[in-house]
Amino acid sequence: VQLQASGGGLVQPGGSLRLSCAASGSIFSIHDMGWYRQAPGKQRELVASIRLGGRTNYTDSVKGRFTISRDNTKNTVYLQMNSLKPDDTAVYYCNANVRTSWDYAPFDYWGQGTLVTVSS
Repeated sequence: VQLQASGGGLVQPGGSLRLSCAASGSIFSIHDMGWYRQAPGKQRELVASIRLGGRTNYTDSVKGRFTISRDNTKNTVYLQMNSLKPDDTAVYYCNANVRTSWDYAPFDYWGQGTLVTVSS
């Protein structure tokens, strides 16, 4: 299973970016999907997650600004980021909890990370 993330870049404060992450390979089902981020000198933190049924969860600092969504037909998760702040600068990683067969337990897979820089 591979996760390919895209959409990062440089944006001014107050701007928007949309991250995408597509899962491919031997996939039977995908349960939770999410986005994490790691800023320089800080630990990786959960930004947002979305369950198979669509229930979402956000860290407090992004509530009202970021929206996570998924397209189950494309095995893809998105993160729409609005009103970006310099504190949002980090490498963003996507995560997917994937079952590769009906009789295998789900396993966490990670994308390669995409850099988001918020600066004027």
